[in-house]
Amino acid sequence: MSEINYYRTDLIDESDEFVRHQTEQEEKKLKEMSGICVEEQTIGRIKATTVKVTAEGEEEIGKAKGTYITLTIPTLAVHEIDELQALCELVVEKMDTLIKEKLPGDVKKVLCVGLGNREITPDAVGPAVMDYVKEVIPDYYEADESGVMVYAPGVTIQTGLETASFVKAIVDQSKPDLLLVVDALAARSSARLCRTVQLTDTGIHPGSGVGNSRKELSEKSLGIPVIAIGVPTVVDGPVLVADAIDTMFGYIAARIEEESMPSSKLSTGRFPQRSTKDADRTALGPIFGDWSSWTHEERIQLFEEVLTNQELATFISPKEIDSWVANYAIALSSSLITWIHKVNA
Repeated sequence: MSEINYYRTDLIDESDEFVRHQTEQEEKKLKEMSGICVEEQTIGRIKATTVKVTAEGEEEIGKAKGTYITLTIPTLAVHEIDELQALCELVVEKMDTLIKEKLPGDVKKVLCVGLGNREITPDAVGPAVMDYVKEVIPDYYEADESGVMVYAPGVTIQTGLETASFVKAIVDQSKPDLLLVVDALAARSSARLCRTVQLTDTGIHPGSGVGNSRKELSEKSLGIPVIAIGVPTVVDGPVLVADAIDTMFGYIAARIEEESMPSSKLSTGRFPQRSTKDADRTALGPIFGDWSSWTHEERIQLFEEVLTNQELATFISPKEIDSWVANYAIALSSSLITWIHKVNA
């Protein structure tokens, strides 16, 4: 296979350098890499990964200098509203810490922007959150000026104008202390869809995860601190195919292993009694050939090339995406509103 291109993702822990350091030894090497500081902790069911990138680290992994916080509940189900609320509350708690590092003083005026196309469900997270956040505007509107401003600019295909141009015009006119941006993201793993939230103080490139990058919204381009909150709602089609192939290979390898065990004669279930992820896949060679020994990333590249050449480029979201977006809109907006009340108390 030729050199692998790691793109179609907005999550820093799925970026090129992180994907290449998946073994324990390589992960340790990454954490010791100059210019990159990685901290991991577990809070209940939530796994939190904080990555701090310096100017030197920016050259290494191709991500902007700043702090990235990824919070995920790997087993989160769409009906677990309380767990989702806990996740969003932790997001805003971490956000508050980032803001205090950027703005040691009081935040007197904040602009909240929800990016995305509300007419396309997987892309509607930002506008949906803003629909709830805007309800607090009357509480902070005094002397013809509001301490909280809410805006959902739509996307370029709807307006004919760059989203960044809209936002910059508002920033120049209203002069907020801080910009909060909420957007839908793309992931490179189907397991991350709607179960992860990424928070960063580096701003955001709208559409970058789906290969449709627009002008950035960042402190550099706008002149004020920008905190971006993103929820991955889509995955590239080839990634989903590669995930399915990996699952199939794991299942078959586990079945082969179990059939060689005496205990297999006692099993009455259809599925392997042990984890398929750790099954020895060397037995798959005679059945599937060298393809079975390829890495997950190599298979993604193959499917990317095949589907793109056939003009079958697709992005896929969970079948419950309507419920996921609705739940995130309520949970995330609730946490943001609580934060707004707190800083204005």
